[in-house]
Amino acid sequence: MAGSIGAGRVVQGDRREGAHALYRVMVVDDSALIRGLIRRTLESDPDIKVVESVGNGELAVKAVGRVDVDVVILDIEMPVMDGLTALPEILRAAPGVKVIMASTLTRRNASVSMRALAAGACDYVAKPASVRELHAPDGFRRELLAKVKALAESSRRRSRSADAATPKGPGLGLYRGAKIALRPPSSLRPELIAIGSSTGGPQALFKIFAEWRSRLRVPVLITQHMPPTFTAILAEHVERIYGSRCAEARDNEPLEPGKIYLAPGDYHMIVEAGDRAPVIRIVQSPPENFCRPAVDPMLRSLAAVFGPRVLGVILTGMGRDGLIGSQAVVEAGGTIVAQDEASSVVWGMP
Repeated sequence: MAGSIGAGRVVQGDRREGAHALYRVMVVDDSALIRGLIRRTLESDPDIKVVESVGNGELAVKAVGRVDVDVVILDIEMPVMDGLTALPEILRAAPGVKVIMASTLTRRNASVSMRALAAGACDYVAKPASVRELHAPDGFRRELLAKVKALAESSRRRSRSADAATPKGPGLGLYRGAKIALRPPSSLRPELIAIGSSTGGPQALFKIFAEWRSRLRVPVLITQHMPPTFTAILAEHVERIYGSRCAEARDNEPLEPGKIYLAPGDYHMIVEAGDRAPVIRIVQSPPENFCRPAVDPMLRSLAAVFGPRVLGVILTGMGRDGLIGSQAVVEAGGTIVAQDEASSVVWGMP
């Protein structure tokens, strides 16, 4: 792509030191209308350029081999070649590309999206049901732009040399150069494990629970940034991998040893001290960090109820959800474990 993009902005693909190159995106959807809407949404951000737009997976596989792309927005249901079939072909043709699955909020599409995440896709977005939803300030537009920029920046960051300039992507480079003093873990045996995750979280959860395999003797609470329907499918996948009970949490449900509770989409999951034992509450209080469910409310409530006997785990994800909650856990004497940068899809939350 030639030509300048405006004052002070460089041509696409420029890799000179100090230059800020555009994030390059391919849109794959059988609907020309949807492709146009997504393209306009993406290019409303001056840092993003749609370099290719095609109508099925077969065309995407051909295009990704000849066009320099950072992120692919991939539809699921398409003629000729669907998204799930195209995904491994795209990743073989362009190993460094990040793929975001796009689908409507149906149970079938949620299940296919989860299979795609296990097969190498990095994230997903739920297609808006209306043009109004498309342009909502805290809805689809914000989510899509944030995920594209975070994944593209994460990919580029990995390819830079160790002495490259600190990246400016969302959630990246916040503590670059800072010395981190690690505290020893609490000597108290945890009574509960709480996990927070976002972009790349399902893949990390699958690996963790494949290792644990029904061996846990304490309750596990998971808040993963996901919409309704998707969280139910995620719970089913985790249960199948773990080999024991995992389900979306229910309001006033008591905590049981060895059971895994997942925050349902569009609800925060917190814990309160019940009459006889702690119980889960499912609430629709305002979003935090633009998220519902959010990790912070869960961790704050656990710190208040369980004090030093909380083990918190912060997995891959963009942004800072979980930071305030982790501080509350530490101040109560509990322990926080964070995923390392090398294995994180996006090293923001950790």
